[in-house]
Amino acid sequence: MKNKGMRMNTLLLLSIIGTVVVVLLSAMLLFFQTYRRALIRNAETSGQRTIAQVSNTVDTYLDDIDAVMNTLYTELEAGETARTEFFDAFLRIRPDVIAVSTYNGAGGLVRCYALDREPLRTPGSNLSLDASRLEAEPEGYVSAPHVVSLFAGYYPWAITMVSPVQTNQPEEWVALDISCSNISDYINDVGIGRRGYCFLLDTDGNIVYHPQQQLIYSDLKSENVELISTLADGSHVEGSVIYTLQTLDNERWRVVGVSYVEDVIFDSLWELGSILIIAALLILAATFLISAVLSKELSRPLQDLAGAMEQFEQDADNFSYEPGGGTREVRDLSESFRHMVLRVQQLMGTVRQEEVNLRKTELRALQAQINPHFLYNTLDSISWMCEQGKNAEAVQMVNALARLFRISISRGHELIPIRSELQHAESYLQIQAHRYKNQFVYRFDVDEECLDYLCNKITLQPIIENAIYHGINGLVDDGEIAVSVKGEGEDIVFTVADNGSGMTAEQIDAIMSKERSDHAGIGIKNVNDRLKIYFGSAYGITIDSVPDEGTRVHIRMPRVREEAPYENK
Repeated sequence: MKNKGMRMNTLLLLSIIGTVVVVLLSAMLLFFQTYRRALIRNAETSGQRTIAQVSNTVDTYLDDIDAVMNTLYTELEAGETARTEFFDAFLRIRPDVIAVSTYNGAGGLVRCYALDREPLRTPGSNLSLDASRLEAEPEGYVSAPHVVSLFAGYYPWAITMVSPVQTNQPEEWVALDISCSNISDYINDVGIGRRGYCFLLDTDGNIVYHPQQQLIYSDLKSENVELISTLADGSHVEGSVIYTLQTLDNERWRVVGVSYVEDVIFDSLWELGSILIIAALLILAATFLISAVLSKELSRPLQDLAGAMEQFEQDADNFSYEPGGGTREVRDLSESFRHMVLRVQQLMGTVRQEEVNLRKTELRALQAQINPHFLYNTLDSISWMCEQGKNAEAVQMVNALARLFRISISRGHELIPIRSELQHAESYLQIQAHRYKNQFVYRFDVDEECLDYLCNKITLQPIIENAIYHGINGLVDDGEIAVSVKGEGEDIVFTVADNGSGMTAEQIDAIMSKERSDHAGIGIKNVNDRLKIYFGSAYGITIDSVPDEGTRVHIRMPRVREEAPYENK
């Protein structure tokens, strides 16, 4: 595979772009960090203003409730009728007050004033008053948000302000159930950034009101109140969240603002992105302009030289080269390349001739590996037939042996017609049939249109020899050898099949790797090597065999009409 590196103009382009991009990114990173800190400071300042406004509003509302409480202390001294009239009027004027209730020292309900509603005689669990806190907080307290449970079928969401009173009545505590709607309507409308919000937290870390309170109670949202409770008033950046806190004047509640750093810098990122895109386009335009100038003087001649080298690689024999222009260094390099081309072409011619001679020698050496045992055994069989008076059979064997050697010689040709190769194989089978006393039969199945094509000589005989010696020799039943020649597209496939003892995969590997043996003349490996040397690695021998069932040897070679010089395919 070719190792194709980057072109010089590409390298120049990437170098310039890389340098500018690194400098630009470094500057933009520094600017971004500085700008981010400035945006966060602005967000902290904006959050503090927003929380201050919320604190003032809530403080004003609580001061108003405190003033109402002071008024109630006086009215609790009045008679029952006057008191009832006052609270009816008061509840109509202040719809945010759900109920005014009085309790004795033990926390028992004494009276409850609610507009057009009667309290339950025996409320099961009064969430508006926590009797356990009365002794611990003698100056009163403000409860967490809860559901008012004093009435049947009416369960508003409220907070309760509980204060002590001194009257001549058995009432020692007064409680105002105040609807959360006023506070919630205001707080829900407060936004800090795109996703920010604020909520109320008491000094003990309990949420008094949260705009997403239902989600928190349902565990669908969480608020890190443990961390927030430890923060002092002011702004604090914790990770990607900005917390802004302010304690109310009553020192019981704290307003907490929550905003996100991503929201603060989101819009600014779009502006920065636009600047980066414009800068990148300008840089690319300038880079391409510089690259074009450099390419004309330096890169283009080098590209021409590289293209000439590639053409030389593809067709070295017919390649010719004349040096081009460019800088002095490029011209010197081109001249050196021209000298190299001439020298390489000379060396290629020498190597090609030596390679042809070497391959001819290799093929002749492979073909010369005729086993003398076969010749000796054949002549011995002919002699025995003559002594026994079987002159006709001896004549047949002599004729077959003569044809065998005549075709083997083939006037020095490596390729012979398939017709002659089949005659060679048949002569060999005739000789072996006589020697083995007709222990096997043989047959040919040949596609007539393949007979005039050429093939390597002495291709079938080693395969048939292996089938006799290793396949059917020693069989109790009659052996059978079948030779077929078929055309498959642009190839011709010879098949030699026997019904012998078969082979294992290990035995096949041994035969395909063995040069020769005591019995084999030209080994199967040598035949396979000859085919691959002459036709290429796509051709040669494959063996299919099953132990005790037989063996099929397939020989594949291309359709060849005339013998050509040896080529490296």
